[in-house]
Parts: sequence; structure tokens; C-alpha cells
Amino acid sequence: MPDVRPGRSLLALIATLCACAVMAAGPAAPAETKVTKVAVADDLARIMGREQAALNALGATRIAAIASGRTAATAAPPTAGSSDTVATRGAAASVEPTLRILDFASLDAMPRVTGDSHWQCLAIAIYFESRGEPLAGQIGVAEVVLNRVDSRSFPNSICAVTVQGAGSGRGCQFSYVCDGRADVMTSAVPRDRAEKLARMLIDGRPRTVTDGATNFHATYVRPDWSRGFARTASIGNHVFYRQPEQVASN
Repeated sequence: MPDVRPGRSLLALIATLCACAVMAAGPAAPAETKVTKVAVADDLARIMGREQAALNALGATRIAAIASGRTAATAAPPTAGSSDTVATRGAAASVEPTLRILDFASLDAMPRVTGDSHWQCLAIAIYFESRGEPLAGQIGVAEVVLNRVDSRSFPNSICAVTVQGAGSGRGCQFSYVCDGRADVMTSAVPRDRAEKLARMLIDGRPRTVTDGATNFHATYVRPDWSRGFARTASIGNHVFYRQPEQVASN
């Protein structure tokens, strides 16, 4: 049980500090040393008197509370993964982990999102190409679209990438565009998920699922082009590939 009687520990500390200050001043002439000691004693008496009066005004209960607070402040910090608490002015706030694993439950809990026509084009691509896939597979499809936008080998906008080949007679890059059906997202839950993922990816979520993939195909087919591409990931019913880098020629 700590000793919290007014002034005891604090006065002892002040006396020690003053004594250290005198010792640190180094040797001096006898007359100067005598004068210095008298001056220090007078200063110490005045300081001790003021501190004693302040401690008496606080009272033992307040001093005990201060001592308790200092003990808590020097306690071991919370371990990693625990629920940390950050002290604020007059309040304490619980801090939740800033990094969470994205899953369908957390995605569904997010509020509805909106966007422009390119956001809608990306959501439609996610919906029709991967709504039955694992979450990582749906993100992978979105990454392919955005990686194509960044590539010189494909159109430079999301909507242009997703409809590439439509009406050309040579087939579409994404099968849903040329299947003869209206591209309307009729299932509410997959639609909301696709829209939220599209929003997240457009807003800058790191593309870490497919390692720069620009192409994918279903696991039950093996198109000729896949033999010359670098395979980067296999997620659900899709296999992802990255086009080989093109070397500029003179």
C-alpha cells in the first residue's frame, strides 16, 4: 500500500534535487560556499512551505487518487490484438482494429453506394461474370477490368473495356455482353455486393488478388491464348492470367 501522506515523498524529492544542485556546482571558496548554502536553505524552506500548503489543500483522498492514476499509467501496454483504449480530454474511447478481413458479412453491412456510368459498368461486369464466385473471385474480375484500363493493349475507360468487341462480329471480351440478354442486375444481394466492390476498387482499394491479371477464363475451358500468358491466380471457377510484357521495337 503506497504512502500517500501529504508532502512526504514530494518534500524528500525536492530536498534531494536541491542537494544534487549544490554538489553539481563544484568546489568554491569557503566564504562563497557558506553564502550559497544559506541561500539554498532559504530557497528550500520557501519551496517546501508552498508545496506543503498545496498538498494540504488537496487532501489525502485526492493524493491517493493521483497516486492510483500514476500506477495505472505505468502498467504494461495492452497486447497486440486486444481492445485498446485511448485517453481523450475527459473521456475514454474504445478503438477498434483498423484492418479487417473483408468478407460478405462486412460487405453486406456497408451502406449502399452510388457512382457514375463507369462505376455502373464495373458493377455489371462483377455481377454477370462472378456473382456466384467467392469474394476474392469477384474482386479478381474487377481487377482484370481495371488492369485493362491501365494497359495500352485495351481501351482506356471502364465502360469501353467491358463492352470491347460488341458489334464487331469477332466476339466480346466479356461473354455477358454478347449473350443477347439485357444487362440488368435483378438479384438484390449480388447487385449490392457488386456495386460496393466496384466503388471500393475505383476508389483505390489495392489490387492484390490477381497480381496484375488482365485475362481470365473458366476452369472448364482452356483457350489457346492461355498457353502464352503468365498464370497468376486460380480462384473458384476462374483462372487468371497476366499478358506478357511487350517490348517496344524500333
